Parts: sequence; structure tokens; C-alpha cells
Amino acid sequence: MRVHLVDGTYELFRSYFGAPPSQTPEGREVGATRGILRSLHSLLREDGVTHVAAAFDHVIESFRNDLFAGYKTGEGVPEELMAQFPLAERAAHALGIVVWPMVEFEADDALATAAARWADAPEVEQVLICTPDKDLAQCVRGSRVVCFDRMRRRVLDEAGVVLKFGVPPASIPDWLALVGDTADGIPGVPRWGAKGAAALLARYGRVEAIPPLEREWEVPVRGAAALGQSLREHVGHVGLYRQLATLRTDVPLAETLDDLRWRGARRAELTALCGEIGEDDLVGRIQTWRE
Repeated sequence: MRVHLVDGTYELFRSYFGAPPSQTPEGREVGATRGILRSLHSLLREDGVTHVAAAFDHVIESFRNDLFAGYKTGEGVPEELMAQFPLAERAAHALGIVVWPMVEFEADDALATAAARWADAPEVEQVLICTPDKDLAQCVRGSRVVCFDRMRRRVLDEAGVVLKFGVPPASIPDWLALVGDTADGIPGVPRWGAKGAAALLARYGRVEAIPPLEREWEVPVRGAAALGQSLREHVGHVGLYRQLATLRTDVPLAETLDDLRWRGARRAELTALCGEIGEDDLVGRIQTWRE
């Protein structure tokens, strides 16, 4: 079997900015929810999709905001989008998908936990983390745990991670600590770019293994003197940045692998939701009902 783990937050953002807006008669914006409902229904109809779960950032803030004041918040996220998170979670649940609404942790942590938990299950052939988010590249393991960009139909296995980022999955948190991640509010180390970070981490693996003096570096890096000085000046921050970028694999998910088996949509819930958001024609296209 293959396990599909869906980044619900990404799906909702993609639907909000990619799908046309749509309002209920009362003026409530539901376009993104309609988009994610169609997207998830499309996933469920694909061959080989048998075990599915979706994680959402029920609230944007997490334990990482307690660690670093500059970490991402809900500031700047359109209110029409924020208001659709509960609707999107309802949509996924109505389709019969296991839903993980994250509050203390982030959706990425739930996906990382699930991938780590079931990657070695003997009945699991492959775990597909359905997202193009670079943070989740750290979870990739050979071709057994991969990232899957559903829109571009691209699979990112371990060799693909190395080709794309220049480092193996285990070094992705260190790479993000050096380069930064504007989407998550991780500033990174000044002057450090993707190429320099990749060159050094490909050789040393972890930030703390990089020799403090650039003259001791065993790989040529452009602007080494400036990079070395900047790393020494910010060495006290890099550990925190890596902690922020490292996904947790200890989220208390209650479900078993069998719970993730898709058994059909929930008729009453889906019918009510579709009527609420004006997506009534979807109900007639559902081929499998669980109740």
C-alpha cells in the first residue's frame, strides 16, 4: 500500500490564490474551500490511493513562536482565507479523510510524525507527503518516503533532494538555518546563500561540524572570508534557527495505519457542507460512501 499525507494548509493556500472566489448568498467567501474539496476528491479517485490523512494549521502560531519572536504568525494572511480553515477541515473530514488540526504543533510536524511512524511498516510500500514545501524534504528517505507535488506531478526522492538542494535530507534543517526561510520567519545567517551552504554542508553535514576558520574549509566557496566571519558572528543563533526548521516526529497522533484507510465519504456531512458552500454537484460524483 501507499500512504498519502496531504499538506492541507498548502492545499488551502493554493486554492485561495489559484481558484476563483465564490461567495454564499450570505456573502461568506468559500472559494478556497470549494477548491480544496475538488482537489481532495480528485486525489481520492486516483489509482492506488487507499490510505490518506490531511494536516492543517488550525491556528498559524505554534510552540516555535515561544522560541523565537520573529517566527511566522497569521499576520498578513487574508481574513477571507483564515476564516476558511475550519471549513476546509470539515471538507476533508466529510470526504472521509483523517484530519489532523494542529494547534500546539504545525501541520508539517504532523506529516513528519506520520511519515516516520509508518515508513517502516511492512505493509507500506511508500509514503507520499503531498506538498512542494522544502521543509518536508528533510523527511525523505530513499524512495520509500518521498515528497509529491500534486500540481506538477513531480516526485522528490532522496536523490532528487540532493539534486535540488545540494544536500541530503538530514542536512535540510542546517541548510535552512544558514540560508533562512522567509515563509517561516527564519532569518538565516547574513551573506549565506544556497550554493555556499550546500557546498559546506555536503562536506560537513551539520553546521557545528563546519570549521570555524574558513582557511580550514576543505571545499572552495566563493566569498569564504565574508561567510566565515558572518558565521562566527551569528554562531549563537544558528542552533535556534535549526531547531525552528527541524520538524517534530513526536506529535501525539491517535490513529493507527488502518484508521487511514479510505472507506468512502460521509454522506450526511458532505451533503450538508456542499449545500452550505454551493458545491452540490460534487455529491452526485461520489462513488463510495462509508455511511
